[in-house]
Formats: sequence, C-alpha cells, structure tokens
Amino acid sequence: MAAAVVTGGARGLGFEIARLLAQRGLAVNVADVDEAGAQAAAERIGGSAWGSALNVTDPEACREAARAAAERAGGLAVWVNNAGILRTGPSWSHSDADRRALVDVNVHGLMNGTIAALELMRPANSGHILNVVSLAGLAAPPGETVYAATKHAALAFTVGTLYDLRESGCKGVRLSAICPDGIWTPMLYDKVDDPQAAPSWSGVLLQPEQVARRAVELLDSPRPVVSMPRWRGGVARAFSAAPRLATALVPAVMADARRRQKRWGRKHAGDGRGTASS
Repeated sequence: MAAAVVTGGARGLGFEIARLLAQRGLAVNVADVDEAGAQAAAERIGGSAWGSALNVTDPEACREAARAAAERAGGLAVWVNNAGILRTGPSWSHSDADRRALVDVNVHGLMNGTIAALELMRPANSGHILNVVSLAGLAAPPGETVYAATKHAALAFTVGTLYDLRESGCKGVRLSAICPDGIWTPMLYDKVDDPQAAPSWSGVLLQPEQVARRAVELLDSPRPVVSMPRWRGGVARAFSAAPRLATALVPAVMADARRRQKRWGRKHAGDGRGTASS
C-alpha cells in the first residue's frame, strides 16, 4: 500500500477525489484546514483513510504531511493540490487581505504541496501530483479576475515543473493539471446571488463526482493539462488568443451567464446546500 494526500479534502471535490483514491487501495490523508471536517470525511471514507489539519500556506506543514503519509503507508504515490478559495469582484475591489489570501492559498499553497511531494517523489523517481486548477486558468473571466490570475500561475507552475523534471532526467514523476468548468461545491454555494460569480455558470456547471472521476483517471492515462469539458477548454483558449474580440463579446457573454445563474438559483432553491434560499 502507498499513500495519497488530498488537500482541501474535507468536502466537495476534494472529498470525492479522496474517496476514489481510497477505493483504489491507497491510504488517503484527507488534509484540510478544517481538522474536524477532515476527520469526519475520513471516517465516511473508511478503510485506511485518516484526517489531519493542514494549512497549505505553511511550507513546512506540507512537508510534514508528505513525510507522515509516506511513513504511514510505505511511500507517497499521489499528492492532490485541491485546496483553493474564491473571491469575486472587479480586480480593484478586493481588499489587500483578500488578494493576499487568494495568492497564498491558490498559488503558494499549490507550490508548497508540489514541492513537498517532489522532495519524496524525485528520489524515488515515482509518483503523481494532481493539481486542481480551473477553466479560469485558461481564460480571464470578469468578476473572477484575481482568482483567475492565481489559476494562471498555478497552471504555469504545474506545466513548467513538469518540464523541469524531464529536463533534469526525472521521467517517473508525473504532474497533471485538471481545468474544470464551474463545479457545484461549497465554493459556489453562497455565490448563486452574486452577479460577479456568473462566469462559473457560463458553461457547464459540473458535479464534484464527475470531476473527481476524470481527475483520478489521469493516474492511469497521464496528461499534462486536461480541460473539462474539453470543448470549454477550446473556447477559453480562443478567448485568450483573441482578447480584442473577447473584449467586445464580454457584455453578451456575462449577460447570458447571469441568466443561467438565476435559472440555476430558482431551480435549486431550498435544496439545503447553501443556494439562494438557504
């Protein structure tokens, strides 16, 4: 048996990935800043899963989590950088603290986890790091601008680190970035009435189970970057490649996204998961 660490694993996408990794026979550390939530999630998963507190903005805490997982299960096979936060609004509207938090969690947290995992995986020339990025890492959605900037950094770091590994002669360690469209997780539960969050409803609002399955499939068929759905990745890249045209289209795209967001809110009101009426 080998170990896996899933950051932000107490709920949502992180929990679903942790559950699937446990089903594959891995001893999973469900790591989260919410220690009680992480332990409860591990109990739900059962088997060899366990929960622990982890603040991904602390590099040494990430190293300790990697070492503890490897010692517990005889090696670290998978590290999933899933922890992330979302703040919405125009780029100039965020407080200094909010901008710093977005960068600290979404960028430094992913870097800290990746480096911690590589310190064990590189000597073994084995292992897979899965980085949950976002479709926002391929485009620049208004209203989620600073969030998108952190996801661009996360994507560049993932792909660049993979290049570094291959250039250094390390061929057994894999890195993958998964870039899903909006996902119906706690990150969006309180954003149904937030017009600045509309880009998350502009395409296909996915369920965490769907994204988790695709993420775990990358362990068997590794790819550096995967968008989900694939066609949305193509649209995002097209917008990024033609910013002048995209600028002209933004008002219409956002108006349509807000209509979709309102329809979703009406349809799912009262479902008890933090939607418009809860």
